[in-house]
Amino acid sequence: MRQHTVIDSPYGPLTLVADDGVLCGLYMTDQRHRPPEETFGARDQRPFARAAEELAAYFDGQLREFTLELRLNGTPFQRAVWDQLRRIPYGETRSYGQLADALGHPTASRAVGLANGRNPVGIVVPCHRVIGASGSLTGYGGGLDRKRRLLDFERGTALF
Repeated sequence: MRQHTVIDSPYGPLTLVADDGVLCGLYMTDQRHRPPEETFGARDQRPFARAAEELAAYFDGQLREFTLELRLNGTPFQRAVWDQLRRIPYGETRSYGQLADALGHPTASRAVGLANGRNPVGIVVPCHRVIGASGSLTGYGGGLDRKRRLLDFERGTALF
């Protein structure tokens, strides 16, 4: 059974989606690859208390690593990429090529980028921490401005 809620954040409203009470989606407004609203289920805040608490702590600068149980639906390769994303430390970045190397597929940086773009639980699974090989900010489903702001926030250089 799917349920959802919407919470406020410094980056705009975030839609949280749960499947049988387990977080399976976190979507920003106008996010690329955002599923249709009708797939989110009924609106209900109850399954999201812990997620809202951890996100609030993250945005307050008090939490650097999420401990939420997640249900990430994707191909085995996508799930492997998302697992690698969760290993990128707070305030650091990795390139698509570095992630491909870590997965044992050094020529798969483009496939890593595609999987990164399909991450269903942004921020918690920190796809914003992935950059181009040259250090440039490349695509982000939530928009490059949000990506820049999230990275600046984690580096302690954000201007709110």
